[in-house]
Amino acid sequence: MIDDMNQNDLEEISGPNPVDVYVGSRLRTRRSLIGLSQEKLAEAAGVKFQQVQKYETGKNRISASRLYEFAQALGVSISYFFDGYGEGGDSTPYGFAESAQEEFQSEDIMARRETIDLVRTYYSIQDMKVRKDVLKMLKQMAKTFDSGT
Repeated sequence: MIDDMNQNDLEEISGPNPVDVYVGSRLRTRRSLIGLSQEKLAEAAGVKFQQVQKYETGKNRISASRLYEFAQALGVSISYFFDGYGEGGDSTPYGFAESAQEEFQSEDIMARRETIDLVRTYYSIQDMKVRKDVLKMLKQMAKTFDSGT
């Protein structure tokens, strides 16, 4: 039975590759962080926005040339998309494993909508002194609430 299956059939059973999901999540995070719509990113890369949606979920793999185009459009290096992958104390080997591996679960705080909104709002403050004062205030508030006083 398995011998009769092609690669697409196997992917449907096992789901997207964890690397593809991770790279897609990094694509979505960076796009959201700089306030770029899926449509604008698709236009810059020469694809339809539905394709960007599939890339961001890991349903479709991103080719090397397309990843390069995305990196250029988003102002990052190609390595950005892989930064942090495989870290976090997980000693599971990646690659040609004999047994099925757990599905990747992103715990990346930078992928949260709240974080993206906070960063966007922070950088929308034009006056550098005010922006530094806001950061100083936030750090003090975090310290105060962390210590319970």
